[in-house]
Amino acid sequence: MRDLIQIAEDAKNAKREVAKLDTSMKNNAINKIADALLAKTDEILAANQKDLDLAIENGMNEGLIDRLTLTAKRIEGIAEGCRQVAALADPVGELLWQKIRPNGLKIGLKRVAMGVIGMIYEARPNVTVDAAVLCFKAGSACILRSGKEAFHSSMCLTNVMREALKECNITPNAINILEDTSRQTATEMMRLNGYIDVLIPRGGAGLIKSVVQNATVPVIETGTGNCHVYIDSHADMNMAVNILVNSKCQRISVCNAAESLLVHEAVAKEFLPLAAKELAKSNVIIHGCSKTKEILGDSIIPATEDDYATEYLNYEISVKIVSSLDEAIDHINKYNTGHSECIVTDSYAASQRFLDEVDAAAVYVNASTRFTDGFEFGFGAEIGISTQKLHARGPMGLEALTSQKYVILGNGQVRI
Repeated sequence: MRDLIQIAEDAKNAKREVAKLDTSMKNNAINKIADALLAKTDEILAANQKDLDLAIENGMNEGLIDRLTLTAKRIEGIAEGCRQVAALADPVGELLWQKIRPNGLKIGLKRVAMGVIGMIYEARPNVTVDAAVLCFKAGSACILRSGKEAFHSSMCLTNVMREALKECNITPNAINILEDTSRQTATEMMRLNGYIDVLIPRGGAGLIKSVVQNATVPVIETGTGNCHVYIDSHADMNMAVNILVNSKCQRISVCNAAESLLVHEAVAKEFLPLAAKELAKSNVIIHGCSKTKEILGDSIIPATEDDYATEYLNYEISVKIVSSLDEAIDHINKYNTGHSECIVTDSYAASQRFLDEVDAAAVYVNASTRFTDGFEFGFGAEIGISTQKLHARGPMGLEALTSQKYVILGNGQVRI
């Protein structure tokens, strides 16, 4: 077993080789990884079952178990994500602009590889592949640190990818994973200055907070998702119900699932019974304001301030009836995590105000929040969804994983 420093040394050495690979070599290797994942499906599922058995034994909640679970269909989806990444334009080396100064200097800005990218994430084995192939296509080596809950799955996936790289005569140290999942090693990874060029946490609020507070290497913060669906006074009721149910129930364990519902008072009596009926089919627990309780009855749990700020990742939702678009926007900007927010409305004016005034990485008009995803945005896989405002925001694809350098061409100029 390689220790952290050896892995860091190997990744630092590998980054030079990866940065020099041309696009066709990278694409061939990524497609080889996709083939290998499909060929090794049974092996991957067997490793995943070990993690699931331990998770059930330890009482992991339903939402996290869903995140942890791999199926043949999900592996097919992961492989397809790889192929989409291979099909994307290579950002490395792209000249963003060039201009000529009065002294004749040609100054340009181009995209370059980041170097070594670190990822710390929880029980999401698919992230192991998404992160690895995106970093590789972006010309960087990676160091992955999976949560212990997904240890067997992540190790198996990494071994499959490293073998695929070997078959392409590419150093397997382009993709690395820590076998030690202790907190101490994670903290040491956060402080690998001189080895890791950027660190990206992906997981729950506790993990992200720990990385932000403890890391000395640069961090791109991917946030939790307290996402809202707001039903405006000018909304198609059937569309509104469909969007709400999809946003909340299509997959509860992900950061782009809706956790809070806001309803304009003008349509609350019509909309809430329709919504409650559909949500009941998935046994969704409703935490509602006093007006919601008046409409829907005693089955509603009184909502608290904490409820409005909670990312449930479960079949639960908070509900508040608001008197205006202004109140809805104020509520969202107070409680949201800067992830994904939706308005359902037929009013162009309301939709434009919502787009302009809601502070989030992705803002939707008449569409489910579940679309905030690199795959759905056409990025192939994604490294995470950034909720910060520096460098990258929203689903992070290839371009977000590159840096930039100025290139200056002269013919003997000296500064006077």
